Amino acid sequence: MANHKLPEVWLRGPLTGIPALLQPVAHALLQAREELNDLMTGFPDELLWGDVAGMASPGFHLQHLAGVLNRLFTYARGEALTAEQLNYLHAEGKPTTKTYTVMQLVDVFNKQVDDALMQLSKTDETTLTDFRGVGRGQLPSTIMGLYTHSAEHTMRHLGQLMVTVAVLKR
Repeated sequence: MANHKLPEVWLRGPLTGIPALLQPVAHALLQAREELNDLMTGFPDELLWGDVAGMASPGFHLQHLAGVLNRLFTYARGEALTAEQLNYLHAEGKPTTKTYTVMQLVDVFNKQVDDALMQLSKTDETTLTDFRGVGRGQLPSTIMGLYTHSAEHTMRHLGQLMVTVAVLKR
């Protein structure tokens, strides 16, 4: 889907400024961004909240992709979610009185990937096994676990988005 002239991001070499142990996370996020931007180019706004067989809409996936990155990287910093983040979480996938365009939601995701890369670049590799609490239950994870899950979760939802978009475009 993404630029067919280039190899996948992970085969383009190390990313400047990203610690070695976090390169795979950064590569996955950049790959997802390339594929998502390519996928959503020209996708009609009127199909944004459409669903296929009761599955999540493209609008949900776009909101959720950005929201999850934001939340997981917040936990990795050892911070609690803000009221704004919780409101965003509860609004994911629910068309509201505010009309979003496809490109507005893509831009929110792109900015969140930029923010994630900035945080990765500032992460001290010696802290990757430090524990962080996740969610209201403060379930245990490591910083590395949070970053790894952010990449895995992003790719999982990108795959679901790809199928939904392909069906809706037909």
